Amino acid sequence: MTTMYGPADIAMGMRDNISRVRLFDGPLDLKWHHCATTSDFIADLFALPFHASRNDYKEVRHSIGYLVNELIENAVKFREPGEIIVEASMDSNNFKVKVSNVVADKTAITFQKLLSQITIGDPGDLLIQQIEANAADPDATGSGLGLLTLMSDYGARLAWIFSPVESSNRVHVETYATIPISQAH
Repeated sequence: MTTMYGPADIAMGMRDNISRVRLFDGPLDLKWHHCATTSDFIADLFALPFHASRNDYKEVRHSIGYLVNELIENAVKFREPGEIIVEASMDSNNFKVKVSNVVADKTAITFQKLLSQITIGDPGDLLIQQIEANAADPDATGSGLGLLTLMSDYGARLAWIFSPVESSNRVHVETYATIPISQAH
């Protein structure tokens, strides 16, 4: 059964003018440095229209880079073997990204429990609560701190679609995000 978390309008807006990057498994294996390299490339590409203002360019590039890096890192960290697909687009008001990968069904269940907690309530309040919880338990992992930071500090709107992969104990996860972009270009 397909399950969605977050606002549906975010997941529906990825149809036009999409740039796509595929990260494949291979002899180099997908590692953390691939996250930063890929997110920097995407941020550079989508910040180009803002080059007339150094400050706007730097702000847009940073916001896009942080968002994309966080989502790709999560995909690399929790994925099952297979590719990770990053699709991105931008209109005059928003940068949109979708990151798709496959996870084990147990990972999907754990993630869905987390999402049911962090997608309700005020992101700023939830971020503070999670920071305090992480301080109390330094060994905690998978806390959603990065996602809460995106929502609280960057104004990101996030949505997820979970779809079972036929004849396996794996789940296809699509993570959608949108952040507002300055209109100063």
